[in-house]
Amino acid sequence: MPIYTRNGDGGTTALYGNVRVDKDNPGIEVCGCIDELSASLGVVRSEGLPIQFESVILRIQQELIPFCTEIVSDSVTIVPEHVQQIESDIDGIGLALPPLTQFIISGDNRLSALLHLARTVCRRAERSLVTLCRTETKSPHLVAYLNRLSDLLFVMARKIGKHDTFGESEE
Repeated sequence: MPIYTRNGDGGTTALYGNVRVDKDNPGIEVCGCIDELSASLGVVRSEGLPIQFESVILRIQQELIPFCTEIVSDSVTIVPEHVQQIESDIDGIGLALPPLTQFIISGDNRLSALLHLARTVCRRAERSLVTLCRTETKSPHLVAYLNRLSDLLFVMARKIGKHDTFGESEE
């Protein structure tokens, strides 16, 4: 059976229940950003993350699948505990980091730069979700989740630091 159906050739796509919407529908835009975010996290994972980061990133990728389900349906999949778990992850990583004294410019090493790139994709997803929430009622936990996730990716990128070793260099 071929992967193509030709059903989307007219600029529409199917949601659950075979409801068709335009491919530029705000909910589809959010899901596209989330798909791109998950793919960018997959690239990050393929780079050989420290084991404690690997399991967190994989968990996030797994959570992003039902996240999209919630965007295009009436189901509730992201709950306060998901946001609290990300906060706990941030706190665990952030404790070992020195206070920020300047803006961070990404690119000191590949893994840190990829984490910053994933963070910017996450921020775009968050912005598209905020746009969607202006016209559709969605759980506030969705925006909080993406907001915390971008923070998590930021502290992970800082922790990876300026060298190809695990940890920020001292300067």
